[in-house]
Amino acid sequence: MAETNEITSPKQAAVERWEQETLGPVLKKRPESKARFETVSLDEVNRLYTPADTADIDFERDISFPGEFPYTRGIHPTGYRGKLWTMRQFAGFGTPEETNARFKYLMEQGQTGLSVAYDLPALMGYDADSVLSEGEVGKCGVAVSSLADMEVLFDGIPLEQVTVSQTINAPASVLLAMYLVVAEKQGADFRKISGTLQNDILKEYIAQKEWIYPIRPAMKLVIDTFEFCTQHVPKYNPISVSGYHIREAGATAMQELAFTLRDGIEYVEWGVRAGLDVDVFVPRISFFFNAHNDFFEEIAKYRAARRIWSRVMRERFGSRDPRTLQLRFHTQTAGVSLTVQQPLNNIVRVAIQALAGVLGGTQSLHTDAFDEALALPTDRAALIALRTQQIIAEETGVANTVDPLGGSYFVEALTKKMEDGALDYFEKIDAMGGMAEAIEKGFPQREIQESAYQYQKAVERGEQSIVGVNKYQMTEEPSGMPTLVINEAVRERQIERLQRTRDRRDNGAVANALEKLKQAASAGDNTMPATIEAVRAYATLGEICDALRDVYGLYEEPAF
Repeated sequence: MAETNEITSPKQAAVERWEQETLGPVLKKRPESKARFETVSLDEVNRLYTPADTADIDFERDISFPGEFPYTRGIHPTGYRGKLWTMRQFAGFGTPEETNARFKYLMEQGQTGLSVAYDLPALMGYDADSVLSEGEVGKCGVAVSSLADMEVLFDGIPLEQVTVSQTINAPASVLLAMYLVVAEKQGADFRKISGTLQNDILKEYIAQKEWIYPIRPAMKLVIDTFEFCTQHVPKYNPISVSGYHIREAGATAMQELAFTLRDGIEYVEWGVRAGLDVDVFVPRISFFFNAHNDFFEEIAKYRAARRIWSRVMRERFGSRDPRTLQLRFHTQTAGVSLTVQQPLNNIVRVAIQALAGVLGGTQSLHTDAFDEALALPTDRAALIALRTQQIIAEETGVANTVDPLGGSYFVEALTKKMEDGALDYFEKIDAMGGMAEAIEKGFPQREIQESAYQYQKAVERGEQSIVGVNKYQMTEEPSGMPTLVINEAVRERQIERLQRTRDRRDNGAVANALEKLKQAASAGDNTMPATIEAVRAYATLGEICDALRDVYGLYEEPAF
């Protein structure tokens, strides 16, 4: 698609002729409805895209074929014709027993992978009986305080046969240890276990704000999981670099792309400094992106992500291994886009967002339930969300061909714009010394805050429409929407199991294991073996995190 100026000029001349002869008279009679048309990210969208907008894009260099560098059109030559994306519905609430039942229900309905949501105390490294856990146990995810809870959570679910994604970050190494010990008790072979650990601590400092330790020791824990999984659990993804929460915090699509991929580069650099082989550990790094409302912008973002990652891995890290160059990602529809007003409208939003993820070539997908702006999803809402994916897969025909929007003037121009914008951010972050340093300076945080502010102002001015919120409001909202309620009895039941666990275990073995963990952390050794030993002894999540708090300290965010 490369063009010389001599060929490009006639194309531009043709556009100008069309504007004068065909467009001009129509605009005089009937002006367009807005002076400026924008994406959800507030980027201007041209009226028309033509070959002139893709004149500097070379097909072989920039687009190519599916399964071939730079993977713009996808990492698999057959797209979804050979294998559909994994339908991995996020689930977790209340007690481990309740979440286990939801897992089994979704699998009976055709779900092909599990994804665990943990509650806020678990995310922050506290047990259910901590004073800091009061009012939060089981509310935004499943309550897990020890191996005893994890055993119940996966009771009857063969971990050697099912891929499981775990959304956990600051205490990710501890939850990984619990998961592996449960698999061990099932008789599973670690080398056959597959799944994903979110484990993306950088995005916590940037956006989600659920941290425990200072940045550098927290990064050391991440690298510990890389090393351990590379040696012992080679089919497991020890990290899912997450742009989802960055976008939910108010980032634009381009900022989500840039900060997520630059986080990924940071993890690779830390892994290389630890002596890991790029072509051994990078293929097990996966990504997690948001699917927001602007259909074409999202598709362009995913296509640009693959192209950028492949080029960075080749040019910056010297890899030639296709597995290292191929970016694999999970997608979740945008929770932040769901509205309390007219909640059934969310079914439509989710379907369109999910379709964007599929047309962008996602490897797995979660579709939000329509009632999630009100509460955790009910069984009915979760089933509709799963059926949304199944309808897209089985009824729409979008899986019949690979990258069906490839070659679109608009999509290719947007993909290039996304790539260029992300690379500009890379230059700024590299100049600061890297992503850890940029976070310490507050750079990505300020960029996201400004974007969130500008978007909210655009909504308030009516320039960005949200159906049911600032447009097409109803004076009387539908009533009687059933919601899932998690009461305080969950905490009581969890505290009872926690106490039974402490009564039955060998507390001397627990104390010894925790001391070994402290020693490993202090010496800079890999902490995973000691963490697994502590988990086997039924040390609790809070006890293990406290041991590491004693060594590493706590992170306090400076004012930016």
